[in-house]
Amino acid sequence: MLEISDLAVGFSREGRFARVIHDLSYSVERGETLGIVGESGSGKSVHALALLGLLPQPPGKVLGGRALFEGEDLLALPESRLRDLRGGRIGVVFQDPMTALNPVLTIGRQIAEPLIRHKGLSMRQALDRAAELLDLVGIRDARRRLPQFPHEFSGGMRQRVMIAIAISCEPALLIADEPTTALDVTVQGQILDLMAGLRERLGMTMIWITHDMGVVAGIADTIQVMYAGRIMERGPVEAVFASPRSAYTWGLLQSLPHGAHPPGGRLRQIPGQPPDMFNLPPGDPFAPRNPFATERCFKEAPPLRQVPGSVPGHVVAAWYDLPAALQAAP
Repeated sequence: MLEISDLAVGFSREGRFARVIHDLSYSVERGETLGIVGESGSGKSVHALALLGLLPQPPGKVLGGRALFEGEDLLALPESRLRDLRGGRIGVVFQDPMTALNPVLTIGRQIAEPLIRHKGLSMRQALDRAAELLDLVGIRDARRRLPQFPHEFSGGMRQRVMIAIAISCEPALLIADEPTTALDVTVQGQILDLMAGLRERLGMTMIWITHDMGVVAGIADTIQVMYAGRIMERGPVEAVFASPRSAYTWGLLQSLPHGAHPPGGRLRQIPGQPPDMFNLPPGDPFAPRNPFATERCFKEAPPLRQVPGSVPGHVVAAWYDLPAALQAAP
């Protein structure tokens, strides 16, 4: 459904230029849920905005690449065609519903807008459908809530409204950008269950962008780990969680609370800080923080390669053998 090839994105600031996405290539099959994880600044959201034509230009700039969606190159389409696809064939759930929703328009009006724009419904028909969508995403007494404004909804309910808008036209592809970050654990679980159910009901393909490895484990088929605008590891969720081959993936998994941590003990953490994108080090960008880095890691950026002996599609960008390095570690 979606095939990205050699996507490159840069930003300029005060006369300096940084390449923040480095020749990104991956594909998403129809009906698949891809989870994209990584620390803040890894390029997760920026590359999605570039695909949708929503990257602020300037300071951002798409430097090259292709993004084929159902045969059309999103990066080469005119803005009028992108507007047809956004909200229609491609739905988007943004990070913060309080800023993504218009504070001066009613919830009903905001859900109705894409239905009028993409489906040609009248306002009355669109509001009827909006009530059905609110009910679908678990908001009770939906008809009464349509004339209300975003500030009259809780954070979890606003996120459900964002989901209702995103799925209103039954998109083929849904991009959810950290949709559960600001929610408490209970509401987060409800949203995850809701999205899994909608995926089954509507047959959507999903890209789920998050920094939470636990969320990916519960919703995704494939996981893609990003760092400094590059893919560090990618593969089926079960394979990557069972046997990570990138030191960065391993570090993210080790930082999760689990039974191996003693009660009251400190959680493990990845040392150091993400790199300055305006002054990237040569070689593997994770090398300065990687306890298993080899001399080659500091000089040459590794390409993605199939993990020997693993399932097809489990690829890693690393010069070292992580299982061997872990076994040899004291």
